[in-house]
Amino acid sequence: MGEQKKGQEQDIHQLLKVRREKLADLQEQGKDPFVITKYDVTIHSQDIRDGFETLEGKTVRVAGRMMSKRVMGKASFCNVQDLKGSIQSYVARDSVGEESYKDFKKFDIGDIVGIEGEVFRTKTGEISIHAEKVTLLSKSLQILPEKYHGLTNTDLRYRQRYTDLIMNEEVKDTFIKRSRIISAIRRYLDGEGFMEVETPMLVSNAGGAAARPFETHFNALDEDLKLRISLELYLKRLIVGGLERVYEIGRVFRNEGLDTRHNPEFTLMELYQAYTDYHGMMDLTENLYRHVAQEVLGTTKIVYNGVEMDLGKPFERITMVEAVKKYANVDFDEIQTLEEARAIAKEKGVEFEERHKKGDILSLFFEEFAEGHLVQPTFVMDHPIEISPLTKKKPDNPAYVERFEFFMNGWEMANAYSELNDPIDQRERFKAQEELLAQGDEEANTTDEDFLNALEIGMPPTGGIGFGIDRMCMLLTDSAAIRDVLLFPTMKSLDK
Repeated sequence: MGEQKKGQEQDIHQLLKVRREKLADLQEQGKDPFVITKYDVTIHSQDIRDGFETLEGKTVRVAGRMMSKRVMGKASFCNVQDLKGSIQSYVARDSVGEESYKDFKKFDIGDIVGIEGEVFRTKTGEISIHAEKVTLLSKSLQILPEKYHGLTNTDLRYRQRYTDLIMNEEVKDTFIKRSRIISAIRRYLDGEGFMEVETPMLVSNAGGAAARPFETHFNALDEDLKLRISLELYLKRLIVGGLERVYEIGRVFRNEGLDTRHNPEFTLMELYQAYTDYHGMMDLTENLYRHVAQEVLGTTKIVYNGVEMDLGKPFERITMVEAVKKYANVDFDEIQTLEEARAIAKEKGVEFEERHKKGDILSLFFEEFAEGHLVQPTFVMDHPIEISPLTKKKPDNPAYVERFEFFMNGWEMANAYSELNDPIDQRERFKAQEELLAQGDEEANTTDEDFLNALEIGMPPTGGIGFGIDRMCMLLTDSAAIRDVLLFPTMKSLDK
């Protein structure tokens, strides 16, 4: 096996050498492809197929990567792949000229070419271009992997996404869909009167979520800064400033683990709407998801990993206490003290820490017993105050807050609040977070004095929500891992 691999490596080395020699020959003849600066493309492959009836016999110019070539004496066929697919070209010596045909025969798979010629249908019925002129636009000095053997290594696919996009059409489709999903979100929110804004990524205080930040140093001011972990605190400042409906779609950074649903940098969308509450956010979420699925997929029924989820039906709404009662058969309304909560946790095998209060233990029960069951679109409402430092209390039950998490496929897809706008209460919550920080909780928030000042200026009653855009893209494209919807996911360095 070792000898065979060694032989293959020698063969590849020889093939790469030949490609560089071909380039050197072209350069000597004054035909260096890298000198060419532009090529006027008039149409893409799929558009030729779609419009064949009107295009037949007309001259077109396409450009793309040559993915196959069959040389048959005085005439040859090649396949050119562009943004929208691929199309066959018939290249005949008598049409392109003897010298040009001789050059064409030396082209390699992977070369970027421009084809100018008439649209026709071959005897076998394949829509093609009868080439009148073939131009080498860029020489490929590497060898593309074989379609079914060379790019099955997922690690290599993520590291070399450019090759992955060339070789796997379904990968390109996923990222085209991702772009369309984000465009559809923007169109929907713009239509609802929301304004898109941008807020800082480099911050002195990374708040708004329970996460460990990345830290850096700004030399010009000799100050330590952090990369943002959420968008919340700046967007709320804009609500104070009177902008009423704002949203941002942007990268946030969390210094945490890598798995199928987590990457250290990911795309978050947060939006805030003055004069509404978390019920308004539920309606918005339901309408937004429905709109995006219909626009991008043409249906409100999506299938993920073989399971159908129906966005067309009203989403289920259930409190966290009800969910734990339903799936763990434990009623936290009947548990009065921390001691009782700890006892039931021990009885049910739910691990907790010394610092955890009754509300934290309820949340642990929810994660352990309920979360995985929430496959169909479900709003889980009314979280305990202990795990919600930026949320309004329920007026009739101050141990709980006006918050929901939106679940599909057992995953948290969004998190929303009736936003806390009481600066005195907010200061107390920050103080409690500082105590957790002192006890070693690296994800706890620190007091943000400027944000408290903004609240003291006065923030209207506001509903706010954060959406995980990458998870939404995973569900709508039936992608198994977050890396499949991130063009360039974080990878371990090959130098290590």
